Amino acid sequence: MTQQIDSQYRIERDSMGDRHIASSVYYGIQTLRATENFPISGIKPLATYVDACILIKKATAIVNGELGCIPQEISQAIVQAADEVLAGKLRDQFVVDVYQAGAGTSHHMNVNEVLANRALEILGDEKGNYKRLSPNDHVNYGQSTNDVIPTAIRIGGLLALSRTLHPALETAIAILEAKAAEFQDIVRSGRTHMQDAVPVRLGENFRAWAQILTEHQNRIYTASSDLMILGLGGSAAGTGMNTHPQYRARVVATLAELINSPLQPAPHLMAAMQSMAPFVNVSGALRNIAQDLVKISHDLRLMDSGPKTGLKEIQLPPVQPGSSIMPGKYNPVMAEMTSMVCFQVMGYDSAIALAAQAGQLELNVMMPLIAYNLIHSIEILGNTIAALTQRCIQGITANQERCLAYAEGSLALVTALNTHIGYLNAASVAKESLETGKSLRQIVLEKGLMSEAELAEVLNLEQMSQIVPLE
Repeated sequence: MTQQIDSQYRIERDSMGDRHIASSVYYGIQTLRATENFPISGIKPLATYVDACILIKKATAIVNGELGCIPQEISQAIVQAADEVLAGKLRDQFVVDVYQAGAGTSHHMNVNEVLANRALEILGDEKGNYKRLSPNDHVNYGQSTNDVIPTAIRIGGLLALSRTLHPALETAIAILEAKAAEFQDIVRSGRTHMQDAVPVRLGENFRAWAQILTEHQNRIYTASSDLMILGLGGSAAGTGMNTHPQYRARVVATLAELINSPLQPAPHLMAAMQSMAPFVNVSGALRNIAQDLVKISHDLRLMDSGPKTGLKEIQLPPVQPGSSIMPGKYNPVMAEMTSMVCFQVMGYDSAIALAAQAGQLELNVMMPLIAYNLIHSIEILGNTIAALTQRCIQGITANQERCLAYAEGSLALVTALNTHIGYLNAASVAKESLETGKSLRQIVLEKGLMSEAELAEVLNLEQMSQIVPLE
């Protein structure tokens, strides 16, 4: 119900009473109550999550119109309003805090009210005339927060993956492979336990990172397949109450066309609406890649450490001054940022796991937290990988002379002598080299353990650093 009291305000009524609503806004009375109840973080819904909700509303309006559940003119007006929001309009009207009413009812009604009021304008009517077009009776026909929000988390996750994370990973993998080829002939000292180890190729370090990210991307693809199984059509409790018999299959098919993804109706709607397992699964895959990204970013920082008192085997591109007091200092800021984002993703994963087990009976009321944390994790990881690739990895150069000097001076070269002079003799040579400063080569020759020709063949860094081929 609505009543226009002047040009600045309208009065809307719900089951709790009347409220003044600014005439300029497209949300309604339930959204207003939510903004008053939840002044918590100031964080508004993610744009991708809004897109997911609007796409669901567009699909449901199309199908309900085709099935005769709502009038065609109402259906078309809702679809037009949805298209406008998807094109970027009215984005400032989605105002409910991330931390809100359980299950996401407040955000859901925010979406319903904005679409209803814009659709009323399209029909030439006034905002708030819900007798003609209602947020509940038309925009939300055959739906419930309880099936819309778990579907929106799925759609939002798929959108975020396709828009940010997967493209960023593909580019990062390609750049790492290019760097691997560029650095393939550079020999450096390997290090285990932060101590000298046998020589390796710098290019293989980058190739290993590319392989690690490839395997993580495959894990994310596998985990995200669960997001394509939708409980939309379950209505309030998974029974499909107040929906047309054909609605369930047709709305999923329509939504699949809208996002170009092979979505399927869930075999059991109640299960799809209650269990948050698909989100925990995807979040776990994100935590997993975050852990390896931290390791990679720490490796980059170590290899670039210096320039005078560290390893300085590689040079990360300087992107900004590194100190407010020390002139000429440049820090590995892109790698540092990467670790911080990854720590946040790991924290989000813990919160998602806690929220997922906190449901009761036919509903999980913690879905708003899961929605924000999951989609945000995907997006900040994608943005981070893209930035790290563009602003850091792509511009890395190698200090070949420093790499070679470390490799040639490493006591770990004695490992190659094991099969020729025995482990104990090799250990004795290494100990004497460390104590006297003599080279491994000099001590072996002095002791008569090997000939000069044999040593030249065995202590060949190029050969030692080659990866043994798989037969």
